[in-house]
Amino acid sequence: MKQDIIQLSEQVEKEIEPVIEKVNKTCETNSKKVLEAFQKCKLQEAHLNSSTGYGIDEPGRNKIEEIYSHIFKAEDSLVRSQLISGTHALAITLSALLRPGDTMLSITGEPYDTLQTVIGIGKEKSKSSLKEFNIAYEQIDLLENDFDIPTIQERLRRNDIKLIEIQRSRGYSTRKSLTIEKIEKVIQAIREINKEVIIMVDNCYGEFVQEKEPIEVGADIAVGSLMKNLGAGIANSGAYIVGKKNLIELCAERLTSPGIGKEIGPSLNQNTLFIKGLFFAPSVVASSLKTAIFASCLLEKLGYLVEPKYDELRADIVQTIHLGTEKDLVKFCQGIQMGSPIDSDVIPYPGDMGGYDDKVIMAAGTFTQGSTIELSCDGPIRKPYIAYMQGGLTYEYGKLGILKAIEHMKK
Repeated sequence: MKQDIIQLSEQVEKEIEPVIEKVNKTCETNSKKVLEAFQKCKLQEAHLNSSTGYGIDEPGRNKIEEIYSHIFKAEDSLVRSQLISGTHALAITLSALLRPGDTMLSITGEPYDTLQTVIGIGKEKSKSSLKEFNIAYEQIDLLENDFDIPTIQERLRRNDIKLIEIQRSRGYSTRKSLTIEKIEKVIQAIREINKEVIIMVDNCYGEFVQEKEPIEVGADIAVGSLMKNLGAGIANSGAYIVGKKNLIELCAERLTSPGIGKEIGPSLNQNTLFIKGLFFAPSVVASSLKTAIFASCLLEKLGYLVEPKYDELRADIVQTIHLGTEKDLVKFCQGIQMGSPIDSDVIPYPGDMGGYDDKVIMAAGTFTQGSTIELSCDGPIRKPYIAYMQGGLTYEYGKLGILKAIEHMKK
């Protein structure tokens, strides 16, 4: 690696020290939250045992869901390996809570690509979408990276919206991710007009980035993936849904069967991985944030437009880099792959992906396939050619991966 890049990275590490210290304080707060949940819920060694078959009323699985409820300040939760991704958990939730003739309203603009297919608004069509079941969709775009509260309130006065969807992270868009403070403000504004509408937060990439979670600020239900923050690179499957008890029961019945709900669902040797992943999650999320902060500062000094800036308040673990050309986007992602522990000799190229309209390049030399809490980088092949980078199980490995990506791109 060129000496000038090494010197620049050393300069960057000194510059970001005050920001890193804030990340460490948030990590300690969230670690305390997790540890207290384990203790207050009386987690025991026996709860690490697994079940097969039906998994009827399994103690370990039930204890994990009790712990999640405690951490998120929720009435109930559904934490299952049978929820195979964040998109799957969101699809289950929307299908459970919406009925033919209902209307859902996104107040964060257009959802990310895979959820568009679930709803039935994307270019890729599915006969299983919500639209096919006569569920209507509307959206209100953000205004200067914040909620358009007057328009939201005006729309709600018609009193015909069943569910409001808030996407905390940016997806494949150029808007900023949304802080808990902004989400709290809009929820208060919604409740001024309508106290019954269901408020659902897509919490993917946002868990443990700040000290509060969506349920604490008034959301009815929140959804996320264990392949991201809360799995900490240890859980190798699963997703979660947390919120009001009556809503969680509907989601459970959609996942399993009406009349059965949460009672069944074998853990299939996942309990230890779920628990250990949750235990490490605050620290691993902090490592991911430190990796993103380092990348943001370094790449901005190299002349690239980055978002967020290294010293901005963050709402998720995603870092975007505007690379400007398809060539640089591809080479940066290839460099991330080269800096990975698994499949470092594999060279990724853009290709078609289910649920996405454009070709996408994805780099992820991860221990668990699709684990975006591990260092990964991807982006759609469309202007302005933005790389969406996230993850880093440790800051040190994340830093090395970024330096490798810069080295490959600059060749």
